[in-house]
Amino acid sequence: MSDRPHITICMGSSCFARGNEKNLAVCEKFLADRGLRDEIDLELAASLCTGNCAKGPVVIVDGQTYTGVDPLVMNDILLKTFPARA
Repeated sequence: MSDRPHITICMGSSCFARGNEKNLAVCEKFLADRGLRDEIDLELAASLCTGNCAKGPVVIVDGQTYTGVDPLVMNDILLKTFPARA
């Protein structure tokens, strides 16, 4: 079992249409800029449906579901998940 954070960005049609492709770009840039790409399990699930389609875009981090995620919220989630290292 991995102790690394696990991020799922739903790419189902509703979440994709509501902007999760932008959230994916924010996530990839954040991880690359901080050299964290090898420290995260990033799952993109095209068929994933969490039953929250009307509340999308949906992002799940370590089992916690976030709804209505826009790029600013995505950045905040990432900052919370990966606090600055001393």
